[in-house]
Amino acid sequence: MQKNNGMNYAPKGKTNSVVGEGEFRFAAISLDHGHIYGMCNGLIEAGATLKWVYDPDQEKVAAFLKTYPGVKAAQSAEEILQDPSVSLVAGAAIPSKRCELGLKVMDYGKHYFTDKSPFTSLEQLEAARQKTAETGLKWAVYYSERLHVESAVYAGQLIEQGAIGRVVQVIGTGPHRLNAKSRPDWFFKKEYYGGILCDIGSHQIEQFLYYTGAKDAKVVHSKVGTYKHKEYPELEDFGDASLIGDNGATGYFRVDWLTPDGLRTWGDGRTLILGTDGYIELRKYIDVARDTSGDHLFLVNHEGEKHFSLQGQIGFPYFGQLILDCLHGTEKAMTQEHTFKAAELCLIAQKEAICVEDGQLVDQSL
Repeated sequence: MQKNNGMNYAPKGKTNSVVGEGEFRFAAISLDHGHIYGMCNGLIEAGATLKWVYDPDQEKVAAFLKTYPGVKAAQSAEEILQDPSVSLVAGAAIPSKRCELGLKVMDYGKHYFTDKSPFTSLEQLEAARQKTAETGLKWAVYYSERLHVESAVYAGQLIEQGAIGRVVQVIGTGPHRLNAKSRPDWFFKKEYYGGILCDIGSHQIEQFLYYTGAKDAKVVHSKVGTYKHKEYPELEDFGDASLIGDNGATGYFRVDWLTPDGLRTWGDGRTLILGTDGYIELRKYIDVARDTSGDHLFLVNHEGEKHFSLQGQIGFPYFGQLILDCLHGTEKAMTQEHTFKAAELCLIAQKEAICVEDGQLVDQSL
């Protein structure tokens, strides 16, 4: 996996097959974001068979086939969609086009697994809600900063076991290195990426809902700004938001494109989860100045202090659960309601955000 560039970060885990060879076939369509590799890795490790790939950019397809030899390169998306043996399509299209692809996939009777953020407008979200209600198919989202991080998975298990009591607050940080020269043109255009809270903020809001158990939340405050990268006028390089859940839990997060070159990974992502009887801290990708490995979890409760080094220890159960959900109509990986609520709240946070540019308020409503 690439540790210096988050766009190409594709975790690998233990093989833990939930189906036999050929029992669950899937395809990859639209390779605009490198997260497609992490998505495919997770499904393959859970026993799924990757049959097809399609993208209009033949260079992207060629690189993909080097990673996954034996996969068939389709001449069109329709060639894949018309294959009755394919149960699910994984896609990492340009964010503004992810909904369009999902609607098309479901029109052909297939489940859809998209990179985050799944939508760039509330209208797209409503169209997806209607389509899933109409078809009964899964519209899954790759919220990788929880689903593909072993310390984040284990934190959920500890909370379920009651290790810190009732969760009352989640604080998340999602810093990223820009690596501007490696980014495609669409990455810098808000029309396509949707804004920083819509994009990488979606991870943080999903985690807040999951760890607190909230079914809904109110965005109390949100802000976006361009502080450094002024050569890209449509790129928001900082954003933050505060939320309160329908169960009284509170959340704060900040995301940014300000990771300095001296850090040995693409971002020092952390999460702090406060409960009534203890707290958990996650150092997801690095323990700064001490350990280049990630997946450190610190637990403090009435029994004492514990440090868990979890890399390679927990695995990624989401992918196997998603496969079984598709096969059996269950919702063990993630409910559709939760998937869409996280997307909805990040869209609201983005839409309502106060804007700061060049150190000055652009939103004059204050």
